[in-house]
Amino acid sequence: LAVGWGNGMDAAWAPSPGGCELVQSIMDCTGRRLSSIPGNLRGDTEELFLDDNTIRVLGNASLLLYPQLWHLSLTRNRLELIEPGAFLSSQGLQVLSLTDNLLFTNYSLTAAALSTLPALRTLDLAGNQLTEDMVSVLVSNLSSLESLSVARNIIMRLDSSIFTNLTRLLELNLEKNYIFEIDNAFEGLQRLQRLNIAYNYLPCLVGFGLTQLRVLNISNNIIEWFLTLESDDLFELEVLDLSHNRLLFFPVLPRQSKLHSLLLQDNRMSFYQRLPNGTSLANVTVQFLIIDGNSTNITMVRLWDELCHSNLSSLRLLDMSQNQVWGLPDDFLAQMPSLIHLKLNQNCLEAFHLSEEDPLAMLTELDLSQNQLVELGVKVGAGDILPNLQLFNLSSNRLQALPPGIFTRTRKITTLDLSRNRVDLCPQPGEAESPPCVDIRGVETLTHLSLAGCGLQGLGSRPFRGTSLMHLDLSDNRQALSGDPEWLQDLVLTLQVLSLRNTSLSSTTVDFSALSSLVRLDLSGNSLAAFPSSLSALRLRSLDLRDNCLPALPPDVARVPLGRSLRELYLSRNPYNCCTLGWWDALQQAEGLRVPDGREVTCSHGSGALSPGALPEPVLQSCRWQTADLALLYLVLALPTCLTLLVAFVVVFLTLKEKLLKMVKSRCGVSSPY
Repeated sequence: LAVGWGNGMDAAWAPSPGGCELVQSIMDCTGRRLSSIPGNLRGDTEELFLDDNTIRVLGNASLLLYPQLWHLSLTRNRLELIEPGAFLSSQGLQVLSLTDNLLFTNYSLTAAALSTLPALRTLDLAGNQLTEDMVSVLVSNLSSLESLSVARNIIMRLDSSIFTNLTRLLELNLEKNYIFEIDNAFEGLQRLQRLNIAYNYLPCLVGFGLTQLRVLNISNNIIEWFLTLESDDLFELEVLDLSHNRLLFFPVLPRQSKLHSLLLQDNRMSFYQRLPNGTSLANVTVQFLIIDGNSTNITMVRLWDELCHSNLSSLRLLDMSQNQVWGLPDDFLAQMPSLIHLKLNQNCLEAFHLSEEDPLAMLTELDLSQNQLVELGVKVGAGDILPNLQLFNLSSNRLQALPPGIFTRTRKITTLDLSRNRVDLCPQPGEAESPPCVDIRGVETLTHLSLAGCGLQGLGSRPFRGTSLMHLDLSDNRQALSGDPEWLQDLVLTLQVLSLRNTSLSSTTVDFSALSSLVRLDLSGNSLAAFPSSLSALRLRSLDLRDNCLPALPPDVARVPLGRSLRELYLSRNPYNCCTLGWWDALQQAEGLRVPDGREVTCSHGSGALSPGALPEPVLQSCRWQTADLALLYLVLALPTCLTLLVAFVVVFLTLKEKLLKMVKSRCGVSSPY
């Protein structure tokens, strides 16, 4: 068994002539500068990859030696011609990729070659500069196709003659062409399930009636109207992507469908049932003039009635972000009991109301960010409202408070973003409460909270009591840390990520030593003039110290628990002293530590900014003098003076010795003994 296994592995990975690699029955000849298909490969090859070569012609004899081939890829070659008999020996070929070649030059001969493939299931002709007429010829006899891609070509108009014989087609990709008109092009594709017409120039889509289609992507066009045929037939449609168009109205959808994802992002859509000045347009009709050949039809549509008739009970995702919606019609959300994700960000909403009549019992994500909200109306009664909500994004609005008790029925909320609102947090019960404020005390499920840029005026009343916050963002609040830092004591056991960017933090404002669970800390954009000593005992994974006033880090920063645990450290835009860079050298040698902005770190010497890793020799010499032992320096400076004084004293003494002795003798009156 061991011998057999070893031989099998050798054969599986054996190199092949021509530099190709063989993995079992798969031959990979990618990027080998081949100008033709090698004739000395293994005859039992089933999959052959020839991508990124320079093959221009696939001749009649090119594949004769590979009769078991079922997958052939010739992506990114210079292929201009496939001769009519090239596939006669490869009747089992099922997958053929001809992406990014030059097949427009001899498309009729290539079409003859393709017509000899009775088992072909997947064909990719993307990026071959093909027109609609060329595509029609190339696929005219490929009735076995199930997947076809003609993306990135120069197709402009589709009619009923192009895909006539593709009766088994399940998937069609037409993205990134120049299509501006579709005239019954898909009516014969009775089994088509996935259709991609994104990145084209379609101005509208009227009379949509492909009942068998499951996924339709018509994003990134210039569509202003989407109207479905008036029919009670059940549409299999599950995903509809109309994002990045110019829709003026909510699309007129099938009355009966299986739609679960509706993407309407980045349009010009609004609702007109009631205008901002109170005017009602509920009964206003719009006339569509439909010209089809010589016949002209005028269709009357009452837009809001048409929307109401659509069955949206299975809808789980609705993305209406980046539109011009200033308000939702009555009972709009009541039609969507299965909704899980609702995105209304980047609109013009001034108010948003939820009631027990619109329970949204399944909703887990609600994004109302970047609107003009001044009011969030929630009627809290006996019934549940948003009982399964987990992510609530209200950032960048004009809110000053949230309705009292909004979280009493929301028992699963984990993430709340209130950044860029002028809100205050409610203080502890029993203290003087000055509404309006936001009360999150006791919300045990809340783990992520963002209060960036809210203009907070201190957090001294323990506003986080009873929470289990793991991520807290207090950045861009200049006065948030001005009060008593007792708010930290409620987060000691749970807090893992804390952002205090641009909060006027000084080195002694906050004691971080108790935050034993903290792994990521952002202190950038503050006024730190010294490294906070309370950080040394923490075991952070990431620390951001950018844009402060730090002249240096502690010399032992790499040896303390903080230095041993750090994996990411941001240090740029601080006035470091070039003569005290021992900490920098220690960090460079620290195992596993990465300084992503290391190239931006500079130090100051005189009036210049230098890179700490490449200090010139004159600067190093200057630093040596500045960092020398002061006692030794004073001794060196004082020694010459002392020696000079000593020599002067000795010279004076020797010169005046006899006179001094006589003077002493005469004053004392004592004779000298002999």
